Amino acid sequence: MFRKWILVVSGLLFLGGAVWLDAAAGGASEVAEPARVKVIPVREPIAPPVLYVLRRGLKEAQAEGVGTVLIDMETPGGDLGTTLEIMAALDKFEGETIVYVNKEAISAGAIISSAADEIYFAPGGVIGAAAAVSGGGEDIAATMKQKINSYLSAKVRSFNAGKAYRADAVRAMMDADFEFKIGDVVVKPKGELLSLTADEAAKVYGDPPTSLISAGTRDTLEHLLEKKFGRDRYTITRLEVSWSEEMASAINRIAPVLMGLGLLCVFIEFKTPGFGFFGIAGGLLLAMVFFGHYAAGLSGHEAALVFVLGAALVAVEIFLIPGTMLAGLAGATLMLGALVWSMLDVWPGEVPAMDAGTLFQPVLNVALALAIALAGGAALWRFLPKGWILSRIAVGGAPDGPAQSAGAAPERAGEIMSLIGREGVAVTALTPSGQVEVDGARYEAQVAVGAVEVGARVRVIERKAFAVLVRLVE
Repeated sequence: MFRKWILVVSGLLFLGGAVWLDAAAGGASEVAEPARVKVIPVREPIAPPVLYVLRRGLKEAQAEGVGTVLIDMETPGGDLGTTLEIMAALDKFEGETIVYVNKEAISAGAIISSAADEIYFAPGGVIGAAAAVSGGGEDIAATMKQKINSYLSAKVRSFNAGKAYRADAVRAMMDADFEFKIGDVVVKPKGELLSLTADEAAKVYGDPPTSLISAGTRDTLEHLLEKKFGRDRYTITRLEVSWSEEMASAINRIAPVLMGLGLLCVFIEFKTPGFGFFGIAGGLLLAMVFFGHYAAGLSGHEAALVFVLGAALVAVEIFLIPGTMLAGLAGATLMLGALVWSMLDVWPGEVPAMDAGTLFQPVLNVALALAIALAGGAALWRFLPKGWILSRIAVGGAPDGPAQSAGAAPERAGEIMSLIGREGVAVTALTPSGQVEVDGARYEAQVAVGAVEVGARVRVIERKAFAVLVRLVE
């Protein structure tokens, strides 16, 4: 009897445990979060602005933990280089990628679609005709076309391992000489390019039956997501496309020039008293560069913050602790490093590769910017010796004495050493660099601490390589 009760109780406990586990599993499924989907529109020819939109949207989705990116595509095709960059960006995204052909994915659009995990179609959608042509639409030389087709076919195969027919279908869209055959069925004969309607893309071949490239035809984008995830089991965030991508494309084409002019303006501002036109102009030019790179989906705001920190260190070197060089060198390094950083393709949670391929173009652009800044400074000094710009950098005459040359020749080193301990007058504002006059002769000077106004009395306390160090006489 006692053993019977033990068996009954054990059975009840087992049954209760099974019911509890089933309820827990059902409850877990009921409280599972809806799938998060980010929709990125591609409604223009494939060009840098489209790349910027896609890259920015993919990075935002990855940073936000979105699991699915859906590209709402209608494009007649476009630039091959941009196409390859878009394919690389799709490959970097850690979640699922879907292309909704709504209503056309022609040429470059077809190649980009092949890099997605799934391809869906709107009714009446068309994909294909992806042969390489010149920028003006003309045919290209046979050998070059063979090279391009060979390379693109390999890229498409690398993205479509395990997908039964997609790589061959896309090759048939690119290469008229390729016969696309599945078993005894010739899908596309030699001498023409493959283009597919939504129905043709969904046609099944082989054993087991597998569609050519389509995952399905859906009336709307919302219908697609409802079929895939279930009714009310998904949330959509749509990436808004603005004028910024077009502007970023224009800015990035001339980024080295803007950087060079911005750095030149910043240098002139540091060499003139106060904060005025050159500081504002330099800041605006460099802000345009950082904005262009951000809108292009490259680095975030961090690079701009590092640049500002570097500029602050340079200002500390010039205005507070002149001559130490440490803060100035650190600041200049941060400023140049921030400019390089702003051009790197940085993904959330990823450290960019510091190899030659990654760094070459950003470093080259910064080097060109420095060359432009140096050339601009040399031109100002050479061709505008008495112009209104240089009159703000170095005053041409002393207020109470004959004009002398700024600085001194090497043979006057002894004379300059004799200035130590003597007093003079500031003939320009020292902020901290400028000019002083001692016994009727003018010398380049730096103030040891703070700044000195025009006409103030100063005392020479040290000789430096390019100036004398002075201190305000109380």
